Amino acid sequence: MKYRILNILRQLAMMLLVIWTVVSLVTLLIELVPGTPAAVILGETATPEQIENFNKKHGLDRPAFFFSYSTESGFAWNGIDNRYADYWSGLLRGDLGMSFRTDRPVRDMIFERYPATIKLAIAAMLVAIGIAIPLGVLAGSNKNKFIDNAASFVALLGISLPTFVVGPFLVYLFAVNLRIFAPTGSANPEDIVLPAVTLGAALSAILTRMVRSSVIEELGEDYVRTARAKGLSERMVVYKHVLKNGLIPVVTILGLQLGVLLAGSIITEKIFNWQGLGLLLLEDGIGKRDYRLVQGCVLVISVTFIVANSLTDFVYRRLDPRIRLS
Repeated sequence: MKYRILNILRQLAMMLLVIWTVVSLVTLLIELVPGTPAAVILGETATPEQIENFNKKHGLDRPAFFFSYSTESGFAWNGIDNRYADYWSGLLRGDLGMSFRTDRPVRDMIFERYPATIKLAIAAMLVAIGIAIPLGVLAGSNKNKFIDNAASFVALLGISLPTFVVGPFLVYLFAVNLRIFAPTGSANPEDIVLPAVTLGAALSAILTRMVRSSVIEELGEDYVRTARAKGLSERMVVYKHVLKNGLIPVVTILGLQLGVLLAGSIITEKIFNWQGLGLLLLEDGIGKRDYRLVQGCVLVISVTFIVANSLTDFVYRRLDPRIRLS
């Protein structure tokens, strides 16, 4: 019991360290980017007085960090009255700050878009699982045969093609030529099909190779020979015994890929104009130099990734008793 508590505390400390590192790096990189929010948001016609008022309103006239550096004077201590300290003070209270461009709470803007991104990630994962498991099982149970070579070719093709190639191709084929789906948007239920297939294609390729390898490995185990000796059909052996044990390492990949889907959906959301967190980060955050919005979006993506990894670890331990015993 004591070991479990220490392990939980250690994992919690690691999660907090990762979140602090991510937010700090994002804040630093934002400060290094040329240009200012006032110049981007107010436009080229803004007067010096308007820019000064904008900076005072959002605290941009204050130092960014505890220390500052200049070639003339070197490092200088700015005290605790800086934007970095204020951001963390608000973050500990659950306040992500106000958007520079809209003057709305960043938290509200993020959680308006967050469900759309989660829905797209889950749909993409279901597409990947629906393709990868049957294809991987067929390939693994028919090693070095035609179906195995065909599945390996499809998996390699899926890994090689990036989303910014697959997405426009699907739009051209199913929206422009066949007119089955709308090219962009997220208003109708069927609008999720093309972006989900675009995201799920690359993931299905990775999972297919994983399932294939797991099935081939499990087919060489002693329990498979025992099941066959009992007279079970090959289909029963594969789907009832081999697949159950072979999917254990796949669960780990699925958990890790959930965070990748959330981060990688930025390009896909842009292609299909899917109103999710990625599009909010790209257009309203980075594109408009809305520092608070960028920090909030990256923070939410990081926390989601960490939570997904923690849940994956929990499920993995439940599926494999050997890990719990160790």
